[in-house]
Amino acid sequence: MAWTVTHEEILREWREYWVAQSKGRRGLLRRKFFYVFTCEYCFSHYVTAAFIVLTQYRLLLDDWRGYLIAFFSVTAIANLYLGLFGRLRVEIKAERMDIAVKAREVGDPGA
Repeated sequence: MAWTVTHEEILREWREYWVAQSKGRRGLLRRKFFYVFTCEYCFSHYVTAAFIVLTQYRLLLDDWRGYLIAFFSVTAIANLYLGLFGRLRVEIKAERMDIAVKAREVGDPGA
């Protein structure tokens, strides 16, 4: 969810608005509020908090410490996956560019 909101084309117009607001708003709180929607790391914390509250998910302990452990654990795993996914996308894009360059060198009209 965090990656979709902060990177994917489907929300591009909203993201451009959030970026403009995060840079042009007066007041620290207003700028930071809009910045959250442009940073996948920051946004993942809020998504995790919302889902932990909705599902009442606890990890290891049944009191408030279980919520705290769950929050940090789920956020860490989510950010690990976000990092791996981002790296995979960069590698795929680089591979496609290499293929296009090699196809032009060979003279492939479809490239």
